[in-house]
Amino acid sequence: MPGVELVRIRKVDSMLVDQLGEIGWGSNSGFQAINLALQFGAGRILLCGFDCSLEKGTHWHGRHPSPLNNPRQASVDRWRGILDAQAPLFRELGIEVINCSPHSRLAAYPRRPLLEALADVPRIP
Repeated sequence: MPGVELVRIRKVDSMLVDQLGEIGWGSNSGFQAINLALQFGAGRILLCGFDCSLEKGTHWHGRHPSPLNNPRQASVDRWRGILDAQAPLFRELGIEVINCSPHSRLAAYPRRPLLEALADVPRIP
């Protein structure tokens, strides 16, 4: 949104909803993107690529070259716990969150194949 400054609040591992542009840290950009979708009024969020595991590799694009860091299992497990812990807030706010990631370890969200979830999206006339 024009005129909105984005501020990540470090060490806050929960979705922030009170101040537009002020988002939780969650230790990863996927968490922060979900927080923005929440603030911009999403009523339904489809999680794509939220494997929360290193079983299939570190990133869809391969490992980051040095000197960039790549995730370790302990970090990925922490991210999973933080995101799963947000499920009660989404339910309280009436926001549907669907996990469309086929190999995901997230446990707090219902799972559906992406194409099935997309086919179920209401069309705006």
